[in-house]
Amino acid sequence: MAKKEATTTATKASTHDVMTPLLAAMYEEFKELSKKKPESAVSKSKLFIANRLLEKIREVLADEESIQFLDLLNEDDVPQVSDVTLIFSQYVAAMQAFKGKYHGWDGSTHRWFTK
Repeated sequence: MAKKEATTTATKASTHDVMTPLLAAMYEEFKELSKKKPESAVSKSKLFIANRLLEKIREVLADEESIQFLDLLNEDDVPQVSDVTLIFSQYVAAMQAFKGKYHGWDGSTHRWFTK
């Protein structure tokens, strides 16, 4: 078995698998909205929902170097759609890097490399 050196926890791997489609869907929604109205303000309810997702993703990425560049959305600043889209694109990239680091071929199947 060809084992990768880097390992993660089964909990983080599972959370990654659950959160990634939700992150992708929310990112696509904001990206489409950004094409139409990039300067539009994002409602507090949308920011609450987005931050709830991002907080869970931050648990997965807590030990990764990228975490220092991943911000939550500031509800008091009332960010524009384009700002939210940028932040989501960073989370998408970080989650892809996480999977690239801890998921791969072990000689017989694709799997997470866990402790």
